[in-house]
Amino acid sequence: MTILVIAEHEGGALKSATLNTVTAAAKIGGDIHVLVAGAGVAAIAAEAAKIAGIAKVLTAEAPALEHHLAEPLAALIVALAPGYTHILAPATTTGKNVAPRVAALLDVAQLSDITAVVSADTFVRPIYAGNALATVQSKDAIKIITVRGTGFEAAAASGGSATVEAVAPAADPGLSSFVGQQLSKSERPELTSARIIVSGGRGMGSGENFALIEAVADRLSAAVGASRAAVDAGFVPNDFQVGQTGKIVAPDLYVAVGISGAIQHLAGMKDSKVIVAINKDEEAPIFQVADYGLVADLFKALPELAQELDKK
Repeated sequence: MTILVIAEHEGGALKSATLNTVTAAAKIGGDIHVLVAGAGVAAIAAEAAKIAGIAKVLTAEAPALEHHLAEPLAALIVALAPGYTHILAPATTTGKNVAPRVAALLDVAQLSDITAVVSADTFVRPIYAGNALATVQSKDAIKIITVRGTGFEAAAASGGSATVEAVAPAADPGLSSFVGQQLSKSERPELTSARIIVSGGRGMGSGENFALIEAVADRLSAAVGASRAAVDAGFVPNDFQVGQTGKIVAPDLYVAVGISGAIQHLAGMKDSKVIVAINKDEEAPIFQVADYGLVADLFKALPELAQELDKK
């Protein structure tokens, strides 16, 4: 068996989700190749070659691949597909954009969001917002899989010595073009890779009150998250959202403030190592999954917490 892992990268560096996907590939077994596609990716390919357990890194460079558009990237993957038994991508925005197109072009089923590997053709994935786990088997010759990063430890980023080989990019289908992007900039860590996350919900009352969340997060070097209710209310931007329709996270510490604990939100954070809940409603469902709970007015608790952290 030979497995192809689609690397995600940004700003000249690999994204951490790639390392989790490599671990999933290693559990399947066989040789693991990593595809680094884009423009000017030599440094990224060299970084990928150091990942433990990688046999080969493939590089493809073309202007159409620079911005990770699904159509040209899918065309490249389909051209490479006959040499592989499994093609894995992180279950991120990019992975979820590309993998279904690849599966459709190859006329095979896609296995989405796997969290465990049973065997080379059998996998576990969450269903019903994570309230149940399904064991699914694929008989397809080529298995297209997206990997939930929180289900697998990150592979070692060093210790490997894979060869690097350039491959020809596929012809651009010309179905899409890059127009522009607006990036939010923050000195805080990215949600999906943060060790600590402090999230606010509808109970924050307004976007201005998220300054209380940010004050605690900055003292903990944490990322700031939010529930869907807070995002829908316009308190914070979409990229803050944690949950089934947002980002799936599993930090060492997750602090949920003013979040009731709807199933949609729990699906995105219940794998966190330690969960702390602050809510004035002692009947809030969030307390059922919390390791530590504080029944209190968040507008008093957060400033007091920030003061205590200042003493550390």
